[in-house]
Amino acid sequence: MKLVEPPSIHKSAAALVLIGRNSRGQWVAQEQNGLYGGLFVSRAEAMKYALFENGHHPETIVEISRAIELDAEGRLAPVGMLFGAGKRPVA
Repeated sequence: MKLVEPPSIHKSAAALVLIGRNSRGQWVAQEQNGLYGGLFVSRAEAMKYALFENGHHPETIVEISRAIELDAEGRLAPVGMLFGAGKRPVA
């Protein structure tokens, strides 16, 4: 039997999940407030995780082209700073 971890508890279903590559080329998926996130070997795995964690809402996933570093302490840059020339909605 395969064990499956339940999704993280969310304060808001509308929270953005940011995905992109870090400075080492790994894929990062992280909720905008740092509530959940992870490192992945492929974009497909980052997307799969983001969809699982956000309750399958692709409209709340944003892929960014600049480097994004996983921050386990929830200190991502304010969302407005992330949406410069490199913003690209996934959905």
